[in-house]
Amino acid sequence: MLIPATPEGCLIADRLLGPCLLWGIDPHRTQRPRASLIPARAAPLPGSEMADARASHATGLAPDLPALIRARAAQGLEGLAQRIEPQARWDDLVLPPAQLQQLRQLAACRRHGPLVLDDWGFRAKSARGLALTALFSGPSGTGKTMAAEILARELCEDGGALALYRVDLAALTSKYIGETQKNIGRIFDAAEDAGAVLLFDEGEAIFARRSPEVKDSHDRHANSETSYLLQRLESYAGIAIVTTNLRAAVDDAFLRRFRAVIDFPFPDAAQRALIWRAVLPAALPRDAIDFDALARLAVTGGFIRSIALTAAWLAAESGGRLGMAHLERAARQEYMKLGKPLSEAELRGFR
Repeated sequence: MLIPATPEGCLIADRLLGPCLLWGIDPHRTQRPRASLIPARAAPLPGSEMADARASHATGLAPDLPALIRARAAQGLEGLAQRIEPQARWDDLVLPPAQLQQLRQLAACRRHGPLVLDDWGFRAKSARGLALTALFSGPSGTGKTMAAEILARELCEDGGALALYRVDLAALTSKYIGETQKNIGRIFDAAEDAGAVLLFDEGEAIFARRSPEVKDSHDRHANSETSYLLQRLESYAGIAIVTTNLRAAVDDAFLRRFRAVIDFPFPDAAQRALIWRAVLPAALPRDAIDFDALARLAVTGGFIRSIALTAAWLAAESGGRLGMAHLERAARQEYMKLGKPLSEAELRGFR
């Protein structure tokens, strides 16, 4: 039973034997057991969600019901998207100042959306082009997913993080007519209800340059899928991010449809040194580390983290402290994955 959190409502709640929910910003005293005292914003409550809330929260005061509804809605993304638990913070991300400023501006657009769009009247002028969509381009491991995590944390009002889901566009594309649009529709519908940040990987799978000439039904369906995805991106109420490792493969005609286009460059030596300092935890026992020597390894931040973690495993196995010898062994292993040799110039300072 849903009862207003007035003095009279609290008296009624004290006399009820069954579970009830007290709804209000300023709940009064009640003898019922209490759940979280987080004020819940007004939100439409479908009958099924209200039934679940009553069954799950048989206590005097309702917890954050909108959060409960968002969590339930996110279940619709299962099987279509991968949940990412946002952990990264601004201090973890090493980028040139211009790119960092673009990211902060994107977060500011979200925070000030009600003021600019509603109070200042931009939404009343036109509903087109108001979505917060971004294209992140750059080599693998340069921080695109980390930036999405940071935005998910930055934009959560209660100090936690918004739900972040990664969608592989290449895997989402179906050979069956109409299935791709159906899958895209399901993702956006569920994500909108959940208030999630969407991260679409492999953006070139749909936004690649196409020949203006439509030769067969495959071309027609591909164009239709691209148009539908753009339509949903432009009307999405949350933040949607598309990533690509191949910026040159993305049709220029699509770029203007994004609120922000941010390039994540391959880090230079100075940036790699900063990344190395950021990825080694303070609790890690270690000998003197030559960060300038480590910065000579021409790899991205993602590979730097892999090298650091592998070296930590090696140090733990040897029963000692992390040293440059462990990092050299780990670097050799990671370079083998890349299929390229580790040059003596890159190893200078390791020994």
